[in-house]
Amino acid sequence: MTSSAHSKADIDLASEVQQLLFPKGSPRCSWCCIDIKNRMARGLGGDYFDFIPLPDGRQVVFLGDVTGHGLQASVVMALLYGFIHHGTEENCDPSKMASRVNDFLFSFARRSRRLDHFFSTTLFYGVIDPATLEMRYVNNGQSTPLVRRGHKILHLDATGQPLGYFAQPEIATARFRFQHDDRFLLYTDGLVEAFNPRGQAFGMTGLKRLLRHHRGGHGNFLDELFRAQAHFGAPDPPQDDCTAIVIDFHGSAL
Repeated sequence: MTSSAHSKADIDLASEVQQLLFPKGSPRCSWCCIDIKNRMARGLGGDYFDFIPLPDGRQVVFLGDVTGHGLQASVVMALLYGFIHHGTEENCDPSKMASRVNDFLFSFARRSRRLDHFFSTTLFYGVIDPATLEMRYVNNGQSTPLVRRGHKILHLDATGQPLGYFAQPEIATARFRFQHDDRFLLYTDGLVEAFNPRGQAFGMTGLKRLLRHHRGGHGNFLDELFRAQAHFGAPDPPQDDCTAIVIDFHGSAL
């Protein structure tokens, strides 16, 4: 077997291992429906996400995007994925989680001037209380989350800059209360920054148009979103990792 064949086999195996980290299905909740769709640019990538139910009934959802693509991004992603999971078991406070992630990445970045820029990430980390439908969250540099409420599109602004660049970055916790029939959309920048052959970006305009007008189920929405990208002329496979999470709210669990 040639070295290039060995390399492809190793990358394929690493991709399979990476996929084992991600949830194989959505959590079953009486108060919401959750779905996820993900496509990596090179089989291996830097997008990471999960849903973690807490013992008290609250639901953690997180989505992040490590700097870079391919093998190096997948290594840092795997480190972060395990770190966040372990940290959630100890303390799921969003601001404390973001601070710990920053310290974790910054400690690696300080060891190498050549590789320091690889140890950085965007991160959305939210904790939803099903009794009140209130979410406490941090959004450190992640693409602007959107909420469809009736015919309106609401924006959840960033609460700080990406993590890993500074010893003491801006980190703040925000709150948002969902309502019955809200649709919540989280996504990475690979979706809105996808370009067609004419050099046009899919952009927020295309994303919000679909979110505002689509009236099917949450799973169908994600299928339509990725089909819309293909129809727009975005490359296949994508040039950047693409991940989207949709949550439809049915009302409180009480």
